[in-house]
Amino acid sequence: MKLSVLKYRFLFVWIFFVAIQAKVFSEPDNKTQKPTKTVLLTGAAGFIGSNCLEYLYDTHENYDFIVLDALTYAGFLENIPPRILNSHRVRFVKGSVIDDSLVDELMKESNYVIHFAAETHVTRSIADDLIFFETDVLGTRVLMVALVKYSKTIERFIHISTSEVYGTALTIPMNEDHPLESRSPYAAAKVGADRLVHAYNCTYDVPVVIVRPFNNYGPKQHIEKLIPRFITSALNGKPLTIHGTGEQKRDWIYVKDVSKALDAMLNIPDFSIIKGQAINLGTEKSVSVFEVAQLILKYFNLHETQIKFVSNRPGQVDNHVGSFKKAKALLNWEPTTSFEEGLKETIKWYIDHPSYWKKLEGNSVVPIKTSANQIELQ
Repeated sequence: MKLSVLKYRFLFVWIFFVAIQAKVFSEPDNKTQKPTKTVLLTGAAGFIGSNCLEYLYDTHENYDFIVLDALTYAGFLENIPPRILNSHRVRFVKGSVIDDSLVDELMKESNYVIHFAAETHVTRSIADDLIFFETDVLGTRVLMVALVKYSKTIERFIHISTSEVYGTALTIPMNEDHPLESRSPYAAAKVGADRLVHAYNCTYDVPVVIVRPFNNYGPKQHIEKLIPRFITSALNGKPLTIHGTGEQKRDWIYVKDVSKALDAMLNIPDFSIIKGQAINLGTEKSVSVFEVAQLILKYFNLHETQIKFVSNRPGQVDNHVGSFKKAKALLNWEPTTSFEEGLKETIKWYIDHPSYWKKLEGNSVVPIKTSANQIELQ
């Protein structure tokens, strides 16, 4: 009798233990697991967008991603690592932000949006500006219309503007109150998009924040841009061409630091703190174009005689230095990558990926009329 009682007691304890184990391992801990969020990234087959996608994918297991990209000359599927592109958490959609029905469909499925998609090259905008206003302004307008429609389900919309909206620095460092004095068609298009987002926030009270990064650089940037063009020219034994004197100064910010700032915006506990704000992402330091060329030549043990000066580009910005005080105060963000460190990492990437940039060489310059009133490839 006693054995039977002990047997049943043992059986009861065993069943209870199994039940507890099943509960522990099958039910999520609501205190630690976050609900899945769908993040729509426009233009994430491009430079900044693909770097940000990779960072967010590796940082947040509870994020699913939709990538909308038109795959123009500056967007490539190979910018997205196969482990991410082929993941069940990522869906790639080829299309344009001007396609209102497609944008509406994707915005309907999204909780967060980061809008990278834009035409971005100053020199190309001087040669032909129409597509810049179509993509940068009208494309942003399409997204804003959809945001108003789905404002109850889209919690955060991050618009990627640019420091180019400011023009040449009137104050050092440039803060978010600096006048918007664009000096190129590209910059004017970005001002249009920037102020359009601001206007929609004022009119419709939508959950937007405007980000104004200064001069981004890093892996996977198209070689039409200055730093990768200098690096690949050095690798090819070609001259490093500089517009004007090379005294133009830029605030160079490493792309991973930008990704960290965008992550902070997506995950700030109280979005109302940054809602409707324009926020700079800069380093408060500047390096001239000539100094950049010198650093790259020094890395490869090449002489300054490999620098070639050409006519200055029309609408040139003389100086850019961005304040990050607002980003620090609102997001507790500041850049952590020094220019020297970031430049070395960038150079190493281009050394290790010649097949990536060699196919771009035929599309790295465009003919424009320079300040000397001559047609030059720049």
